[in-house]
Amino acid sequence: MTGFKNFILRGNIVELAVALIMALAFKSVVDATVQLLMDLIGKVGGTPNFSRYDWNGISIGTWLTAVVAFVIMAAVVYFFIVLPYTKAKERYFPDEEPGTPADVQLLQEIRDLLATQQGRPTA
Repeated sequence: MTGFKNFILRGNIVELAVALIMALAFKSVVDATVQLLMDLIGKVGGTPNFSRYDWNGISIGTWLTAVVAFVIMAAVVYFFIVLPYTKAKERYFPDEEPGTPADVQLLQEIRDLLATQQGRPTA
């Protein structure tokens, strides 16, 4: 039982579970947005379902519908999720200034202090 408890409590299993639940819940929002855009395409250029499209005897309609839906879904995810998230992250959590990290700088100061105490020149 101890091994199972360690397995459950170790790592990021809770965070992963929450992320999966949120992703599954958000899927319906993305699907609805894709359907809305497909309906708008249907209003402009006819039906958005290409299932019956036949090209030289090859039924590529279902594949074409899936490709169009995929491209729309990728655009929705990028423009409505990834791009705003990236901008918010840059605004509220800016990257650290380039240079020596604080822990390395502290170790260098300790090294220099020890070298000074021993009478050696610092680097």
